[in-house]
Amino acid sequence: MAKSFFTSESVTRGHPDKVSDQIADRILDEILRQDPNSHVACEVTCCTHQVHIFGEVATGARVDYADIARKVIAEIGYTRPGIGFDAASCDIRVDIHEQSPDIAMGVNKEGLDEGAGDQGMMFGYATNETPSLMPLPIELAHTLAKRLDAVRTTGYLPYLLPDGKTQVTVEYEDDKPVRIATVVVSAQHTEDIELRNLRSDIISHVIMPTLPANMVDGNTIFLINPTGRFVVGGPAGDSGLTGRKLIVDTYGGMARHGGGAFSGKDATKVDRSGAYMARYIAKNIVAAGFAARCEVQLSYAIGVAEPTSVRIDTFGTGNIESNRRFDAFLEQFDPRPAAIIEKFHLTEPIFSRVSCYGHFGENAKDMPWEQTDLAGKV
Repeated sequence: MAKSFFTSESVTRGHPDKVSDQIADRILDEILRQDPNSHVACEVTCCTHQVHIFGEVATGARVDYADIARKVIAEIGYTRPGIGFDAASCDIRVDIHEQSPDIAMGVNKEGLDEGAGDQGMMFGYATNETPSLMPLPIELAHTLAKRLDAVRTTGYLPYLLPDGKTQVTVEYEDDKPVRIATVVVSAQHTEDIELRNLRSDIISHVIMPTLPANMVDGNTIFLINPTGRFVVGGPAGDSGLTGRKLIVDTYGGMARHGGGAFSGKDATKVDRSGAYMARYIAKNIVAAGFAARCEVQLSYAIGVAEPTSVRIDTFGTGNIESNRRFDAFLEQFDPRPAAIIEKFHLTEPIFSRVSCYGHFGENAKDMPWEQTDLAGKV
């Protein structure tokens, strides 16, 4: 029996990189709400007392970028003065420019032949080891991060501050998850909490109510704030940047990644729409029973609608070669960017919903690319 371990991490809304992602996607949503045909490539950085919003936008929308950023920062929970970063006092700089006409020339075509907004490759993945058809380690890490955020925002553990990270190591036997080996939680906190009390609270109120009891045993290791003190955090502790949590946003490292980020980009950028379609194809393949695991790669050339390649790998868990049913199944998918945008309604302001805790799986269960509607048409 082959034994192995796999680890994935997640972060809370107050993590500096996720502060940046949430601001970028909220800006994108507001622009799309006013002008659904906008083209947006918005980047955000944040650090002690500062936020910088920059990038390229082509739109008829009128947006108060700084006001959106302050609202997001306040909603996350950075409202206390004197901790190095708060919604009221941080300095916000905006440097937004028009989209390059060279890019627009290739993208602005009529109908479903609209070209891809950039070149690149994207990956989608699915596995039958969880109901959401996601790898178990990343789903557990996200669930823990959500719970850590919830006990803070509800006031259940009032000494917690917005920044936090979770990490889960799962033991596999013959590629099947059998137990949780290690759990790591790092939670930002105020000065007035004893470390032993914080560790006890995190285990009792975050970890144990969240993880499946049948996968935790006497040998499971819990590491809570392993360095000890974690008072200085968020953008005051580390600078944040959009797109720096690519693996957290996707499959926790279980699948390959093309390197393109999501947040702040409209769907003509195939980094986003192509990745959503690749996940949709992979998930429907697994849901239809063609494979237990599936990874889909799409690649595009800027200004060209049709993908330059499509690759499907089932890791020996399926039989798709010379399968006429599978060939007919694949004909249901249209991977051209404009077709993806139309199918998933990606001109609507929906992206803020997934700017934290994952673009796939349980966190995104109501999103159009997470549906398995084609699996029943086999």
